[in-house]
Amino acid sequence: MSSKPIRITVWNEGIHEQRDAAIAKLYPAGIHGAIAAGLRGYGFEVRTATLGEPEHGLSADTLAATDVLTWWGHQAHGQVSDMVVERVQRRVLDGMGLIVLHSAHHSKIFKRLMGTSCDLKWREADDKERLWVVEPGHPIAEGLGEYVELERDEMYGERFDIPQPDALVFISWFSGGEVFRSGCCFTRGRGKIFYFRPGHETYPTYHNPQVIRVIANAARWAAPVQGLTPYFGNAKALE
Repeated sequence: MSSKPIRITVWNEGIHEQRDAAIAKLYPAGIHGAIAAGLRGYGFEVRTATLGEPEHGLSADTLAATDVLTWWGHQAHGQVSDMVVERVQRRVLDGMGLIVLHSAHHSKIFKRLMGTSCDLKWREADDKERLWVVEPGHPIAEGLGEYVELERDEMYGERFDIPQPDALVFISWFSGGEVFRSGCCFTRGRGKIFYFRPGHETYPTYHNPQVIRVIANAARWAAPVQGLTPYFGNAKALE
């Protein structure tokens, strides 16, 4: 196993923090800054990228040097370049891990990889959220108790229009009565994908140590493993 640290790129639109003083106060370094700071505490090599940078901060060189990409978006899904989305998709299919956070369920990259609308129910009403660990032996649940509780966050409810996950790690219950598949694992090509629900911009979710722990666990799980690169096309007989 390689002793080199896992290389993570934390991507964020970076728009809410510029337009809303309350969100800027909550996340003075941006949502990406809060996530990155938490992940550095786990020994990862972390860089950040935002929508407003050239190529959204996701050049071919940056992605080539990324083992796991985290993605947070909300207001500007449509502003993400299709060229960049295709570039990210190719890297995922080639083995880069992808962690999709909260409202990035509607991001171009997640919808493209899922092949569905990724629609859901939602409500902003200070609901309590309890994320039940339903697969306690999964690496993403390492170090957690039976559940993670958030006093306030946006509600997401079923039906969540996604393909059947390869594994379901968390199911959320909300104080309004809804439930939601909030920790979903997928494989596309050689790449692993994890969707993690919490993280509305008006709440301090990414300052919660348990939330950061889940993202850190997911990064370790999603990081590519060394192995033979498959080849395709015409092949000579072995015998």
